[in-house]
Amino acid sequence: MSSTNTVRPYGQWFKSSYSGDASGNCLETCPQPGTVYVRDSKRNNEPQAPVLGFTPAAWSSFTAHAGGCR
Repeated sequence: MSSTNTVRPYGQWFKSSYSGDASGNCLETCPQPGTVYVRDSKRNNEPQAPVLGFTPAAWSSFTAHAGGCR
């Protein structure tokens, strides 16, 4: 995993399907070749907001384990 404020991925950001319209606690992902970028949806218009980058394998492992935490 890496965290960066300088790399701004281009592409479509996707909000979690588990996030309701009323919920303010949402993550958005932007899958790119070799990296899945993640950000806080409340800060998506802030240019300096942190963006995390995960390898696809690490992201897949995380989401498989997090699915049991609902």
